[in-house]
Amino acid sequence: MAISMTPAASDHIGKYLKGRGHGCGIRLGVRTSGCSGMAYVLEFVDDIQEEDQVFESDGVKVVIDPKSLLYLDGTELDFVKEGLNEGFKFNNPNVKNECGCGESFNI
Repeated sequence: MAISMTPAASDHIGKYLKGRGHGCGIRLGVRTSGCSGMAYVLEFVDDIQEEDQVFESDGVKVVIDPKSLLYLDGTELDFVKEGLNEGFKFNNPNVKNECGCGESFNI
């Protein structure tokens, strides 16, 4: 099981961690939400739990709980800029359907 990040994503996260002044990485998870059933959740991590899985790219850690890893295995986290919009993009090979607004998915 593995999670990866593009250089753009690890650079963006690294800058925010540096500006924040503390923290050891970012947590990627899923929660029940939206039209299609699940949504991605990102938050800063200050403490890694024993059961967490940790993946590192360019010195930036992505921390995932075991339950979320079942839905996220193989996902690539990217950071994209399109015109005036910018944000994270989740390239998840497990997704079967996404809602029209792109905020939720199902597996």
